[in-house]
Amino acid sequence: MKTRSARAARLASLFMLGCLLFNYPLLALVNVQATALGVPILYAYIFFAWALLIALVAAVMERDR
Repeated sequence: MKTRSARAARLASLFMLGCLLFNYPLLALVNVQATALGVPILYAYIFFAWALLIALVAAVMERDR
């Protein structure tokens, strides 16, 4: 049972990280009139933050197997 509670704590902390990454202050920082490889910075930030969260959740879920 210890691994389940540790996994739950890690997933809860990833949820909080996601809340922080997609909250107004950080989104306002990257909302500029610039592009990276033709993609607006805001859209690139949202995509990479989303992909990072998915990768971290996958790592947490696969760690105990």
